[in-house]
Amino acid sequence: MNFLFLNSARRGWGGNEKWTRLAAESLAEEHGVFLAYRDPRLAERFTVRSFRLPFKAEVDLVTLFMLTRIIRREKIDVLIPTKRKDYVLAGLASRICGISNILRLGIDRPLKNTFLHKLVYSIWSDGIIVNADKIRLTLLQTAWISPEKIRVIYNGLDRTSLDINANERTWNKPFIFTITSAGALIPRKGFDFLIRSFSRFIQNHPDTGAGLVIMGDGPELSRLKQLAALLGIAERVVFTGFVDNPYPVLKQSDVYVAASTSEGISNALIEAMYFGCVPISTEAGGTKEMIGNGENGFLVQFGNDQQLSSLFGTLYNSPEMRRKIGSTAKTTIRKAFSTEVMTKELLEFCVMQTSAKNNV
Repeated sequence: MNFLFLNSARRGWGGNEKWTRLAAESLAEEHGVFLAYRDPRLAERFTVRSFRLPFKAEVDLVTLFMLTRIIRREKIDVLIPTKRKDYVLAGLASRICGISNILRLGIDRPLKNTFLHKLVYSIWSDGIIVNADKIRLTLLQTAWISPEKIRVIYNGLDRTSLDINANERTWNKPFIFTITSAGALIPRKGFDFLIRSFSRFIQNHPDTGAGLVIMGDGPELSRLKQLAALLGIAERVVFTGFVDNPYPVLKQSDVYVAASTSEGISNALIEAMYFGCVPISTEAGGTKEMIGNGENGFLVQFGNDQQLSSLFGTLYNSPEMRRKIGSTAKTTIRKAFSTEVMTKELLEFCVMQTSAKNNV
């Protein structure tokens, strides 16, 4: 089969882009795989053949024309759009060219009952891939999406690449007890909640050698730095900016926090667990599907500064607990998140939905 992945991101490199690369390059071992993209920096990270398109808007006639030409020239069988802007274009192009359109959705977000959403997610879609059962259940609250169209496929993990990158350089751990988080610095990611909770922890443990490392860039950077300064913890909070290879940092960290208000299953959280960090997460998205509270990590209520700061204190005072929880977290990831399983299930779903479409 021939696959064309779509990613219209203007800039940045996040979990969605990581998934796209892993899925595309895994399928490319036995199939024809291509990428249509907007940001030129994105193509530099892919080995599959790629095409830069404008992706100016959801209904961009120039992009649509170029997309249909690529589909016909490369004999594409399946489109896999990965961003909301891609969904409309992929739906139109797939219907013009008579091929399958399998959406990939990695965030838990209720759909508004609009005709456009019905077109995009039902009429123009032959299937929807989600990375958490929580997202599937949210989608099924919409009356016009049938259960047969949705498949839960957990994110894969390229362990060999992670291990190589983690040892690529040495990272000098800046704090004895290092709490780490990563992601785009936007409100949804909850970094202000994390900083406030960390500040409360420091107030109760002023003599600890603890610090917070936040990896990522975005529009909230200035405000978050101001918040850390206002709370008197600026010297204990390190903002690294975007980090191309975060794995040496994760490998040396003690605790990893995912503080989002909305998520699917965080790639960064999975990677942190793989390296044995103690994971702490809000209950956003499908987090409960991978973390058993107190067993292989901890779940907290978003906005509950007291709960999160208290948990920091407990973990700081108990190295043995950190070791045990971190080890269990790593085992969980090794068992449940496999690139081979993800690729197999992705291919099976695409073949099944394409066969069903062709038999209609």
